[in-house]
Amino acid sequence: MLVDTHCHLDFPEFDADREQVIERALAAGVERILIPGVDLAACRRAVALAEQHPVVYAAVGLHPNFAAEATPAALVEIRSLAKHPKVVGIGEIGIDLYWRKLSRTEQEAVFRAQLELANDLGKPVIIHDRDAHEEVLAVLRDLRPVAGCVLHAFSGDHPLAEEAVSLGFFLGVDGPITYRKNDVLRAVFASVPLEQILVETDAPYLTPQSWRGQRNEPAYVREVVAQLAVIRNSSFETIAVATTQNAARLFRW
Repeated sequence: MLVDTHCHLDFPEFDADREQVIERALAAGVERILIPGVDLAACRRAVALAEQHPVVYAAVGLHPNFAAEATPAALVEIRSLAKHPKVVGIGEIGIDLYWRKLSRTEQEAVFRAQLELANDLGKPVIIHDRDAHEEVLAVLRDLRPVAGCVLHAFSGDHPLAEEAVSLGFFLGVDGPITYRKNDVLRAVFASVPLEQILVETDAPYLTPQSWRGQRNEPAYVREVVAQLAVIRNSSFETIAVATTQNAARLFRW
């Protein structure tokens, strides 16, 4: 019983063997794969794949690096796509101050517009935060996601994790928790409540240590779960069951 709550299965990296990737995920025990949108075209692809595969679900939204696409017409289409029965969230949305393809002010405006859309539709949100911890938290304090949210690929410190947990947010954990020099992240996930952790791959990115340098895929979420079990002095089965239940609670599938 496993889930991958953040996988870009719609990306071109999977075009040649997508069916085989899904088969390997199923063989590894993965029973749900969630594809988040990044731009409008990706949102459409994610919904199409969710229609084709029972195991696949979608979220729709504009990633901050594509926030320039947030025209009124685009937001209307995202609202329409979000009403599809297999669309379980809005995302990934947020602020990215690493690439800074738009100003922080412009990114925040689009972030807020999509949070309002999510609240209007009663959908949870998937948050992208890169080098923007305080900026993202300030928006989320001010405009709380009524149906919940996950901080995707959480990379903050203990105080940030504690505040996010106190606000009822989920923390997403990916391949970097397995990296040899990432003791700080392991310490964070050793201490936060298990009921507020989701496991992710972010495939084709953030490949776990055993496959580092190769394309990531949903089957490899097993290594993330195994690492959580080690650092929490727990069993693989306990972590797998708990994180699967957490995902069901947030995304209501």
